[in-house]
This record gives sequence, C-alpha cells and structure tokens, in this order.
Amino acid sequence: MTKLVSLAEAVKIRESFRKGGQRVVFANGCFDVLHGGHVSYLADSKAQGDVLFVGVNSDKSERGLKGPTRPVFPEEARVEILSAIRWVDYIVLFDEPMCDGLLRSLRPDVHAKGTDYTADTIPEREIARELGIEVYIAGPPKENASRGVIATIIERFCQ
Repeated sequence: MTKLVSLAEAVKIRESFRKGGQRVVFANGCFDVLHGGHVSYLADSKAQGDVLFVGVNSDKSERGLKGPTRPVFPEEARVEILSAIRWVDYIVLFDEPMCDGLLRSLRPDVHAKGTDYTADTIPEREIARELGIEVYIAGPPKENASRGVIATIIERFCQ
C-alpha cells in the first residue's frame, strides 16, 4: 500500500492536522539505496511530531543531483520501500533539486535534515527562517551514504 500523495492532497491533509493542533514534520531526500542511516533519520524525524511527510526526489531530480547513473532504483520502487516504513505517514515526489516549493506549500512545523547538515548549511535554511519553520538535525552521525553502499557492492561483487 503506497503512501504517495500529490502535493495538492498533501496540503489538504496538512491543513487537517493543523486544525487538529498536531505537529507536522517534513523530511526529504533521494532514498535511493535505502540503508540504516535512512531508517534512523526517518525514525528521529517522526519523533519530532505527530505526522511525517517525506519529500522524495523524482528520478529526474536525482539524476540532476547525482549524475546519469542514478537513481539505482526508480521512484516507484523507492516510494514502495518508503511506504513500508512505519514512521513515514505520507510521501510526496518532487522534480526540483531542492524542496523549497514543498516547504512553501506544506508549511510544516519542523523541517528535519540529516546529520550531514548543520542548521547553517541546510540548503533550505532561508525558506525555513522566512516561514518560521523549525529546523531539526535528525538521526545519528552520518556513517552511511548510498554512494558508499554502491561502491562497496561494486568492490565486493564486480571484480
């Protein structure tokens, strides 16, 4: 069962949570080759509120960010995998390299970013400040990256 919703649906859902006084958290990423760091990031993000929306870079967006060989898994597969994670309530795909548009539309209470960022280095920091969105650095120190997992697989199994 997919948790994918359109941006318009997400905004309506978010408004119902706002009216109910619930705290909405937004996290985002490519989530290409899912690993433990992703799971910890999502669990910690969800712990900051009542509902977690996850913005997922589309295939087009990820190719623009990470190069022509990415993503390894197409957006449909990434959405299906993320839908199985209990902390994820809703998923929204986006084509832009950054999630500024999603933040403007959803206006979450919290924008969670991974530990590869600081409050001063997140790309969306100006939008978050402008909109009064709290920034939270989620998860344990980054020890895994999809790029590293892919390199390890190639090293171990393709030589």
